[in-house]
Amino acid sequence: MKQGKEQGDIFDPGRWGLPPEAVADLGHRLRRVWQRFRDCFRTKTRDTSTYALVYLRGLLTMENKRNFANIARRVIDPDDDGQNLQHFMSDSPWSAQAVFDQIQAEIRERGELQGGMLTLDESGTKCAGPQKAGAARQYIGRLGKVDLGQVGVALGYYQAGIWALVDAELYLPEVWFSEKYATLRRRWHIPEARDFMTKPEIGLALIRRAKANGLPFAVVGCDSVYGRDSAFRAALQDEGLIYMADVPEDTRVYLEEPVVGIPETPPGKKGRPFSRWQVVNGVEPVEVGTWVSCEHISWQHVPVRHTERGLLSYRCTARRVWTLTEEGRVLAEWLFVCQEEDGSCRFSLCNASEETALAQLALWRAQRYFAERIFQDAKSEAGWDELVARKYRAWMHHTALDALALWFVAETKLDWAQAYPRDPALQEQLQLEVLPALSMANVRELLKAVLPLHQLSPEEASRLVVKHLVNRSRSTRSRLKAQRQARDPT
Repeated sequence: MKQGKEQGDIFDPGRWGLPPEAVADLGHRLRRVWQRFRDCFRTKTRDTSTYALVYLRGLLTMENKRNFANIARRVIDPDDDGQNLQHFMSDSPWSAQAVFDQIQAEIRERGELQGGMLTLDESGTKCAGPQKAGAARQYIGRLGKVDLGQVGVALGYYQAGIWALVDAELYLPEVWFSEKYATLRRRWHIPEARDFMTKPEIGLALIRRAKANGLPFAVVGCDSVYGRDSAFRAALQDEGLIYMADVPEDTRVYLEEPVVGIPETPPGKKGRPFSRWQVVNGVEPVEVGTWVSCEHISWQHVPVRHTERGLLSYRCTARRVWTLTEEGRVLAEWLFVCQEEDGSCRFSLCNASEETALAQLALWRAQRYFAERIFQDAKSEAGWDELVARKYRAWMHHTALDALALWFVAETKLDWAQAYPRDPALQEQLQLEVLPALSMANVRELLKAVLPLHQLSPEEASRLVVKHLVNRSRSTRSRLKAQRQARDPT
């Protein structure tokens, strides 16, 4: 009996910070978030902001196939064909950037979220055809190969167990700015002022915008797509920002500080005098992968944080190195090396001061993980990768509303943790250092319970199927008519 009572106590939602009144209010909470952001969805001539709430609800309560037509049928009415929702998402000129800016402003106002990490990463989606804004053959990270697809550059924010998507931009390959694509650029609403930008250039623009908005980040984390670009790292340094940037194993660093200059031209030398910068003190660079394999390294086990799977620790080391930009500028950095269980190594460069402790470097490197969590939640829980629309505006609008869905969940977790703290005895009772955190999937399950989607009656389902059959019949009739006219123009 004692064991049964104990099990009942463990399964008490109130002890886990989930009182009935909080769960019952979840639908109203979503509406309150939408009301705060409502002005972002208005245009100069129309107020169609209610469709933003419809779309948010679809993203957060539907499991899959979150396209315009399905969201309209499940959230608005079974007979709604989704045309108005499609216009709101694909053609209406409301500002996606206004949504991102307000998310950043709300994070700025939360004292407990100060001093977080800004994560820069990219996410690609395979496309069935080239008729999508930004679609081209390019490297798709999730596939690990070059394929036809779209790639977005995204900025995330992490602090104190809370993560959010705070800005994003669709990458447009250089071919999209050729004359060949002029018609598609106009058709798919790509801004006329948009010029070709590399991914690091887009990332830098997003980071500068976050800094100008006062987003309270302490460090920038990024993967090797951005970290390998020395000009990108130098620009962050010029902005007064600390970075923890992954780099590939063939990155060349100097173990002693190089002196850069233009050598004096020897007397009597034929030809032009020396005019290009060189390392003039004889120091040679080494590849970071080669240095690790050849050098006797004193590895340290550094505890990073407690997780649901136990204590996360790194077997790592760090040393001061110097790198050069293409313009010959010398950057003094930390080379942080983390060794995996299989013996492989991951490398990062950080421009923090010489006094920075190894434990701090390890913590920053570990926080890079949350860039992946942001993408995972955005895709698996909010349908970021389910967009089938072709237009640039649709991609930006869809991404902004996905970001708002993530912020709704993040804010809910934060507010509930403060208003309804968990019973501290649970940790002792379950013999855990850290209790599992509330996930986006958990919040979605609760929201689906308080905001159930419309379930079709047999009559409504039959009417919907008949409507589909009629539309297919009309399409077939039009196609046959066109074929007859092609055969007999007279």
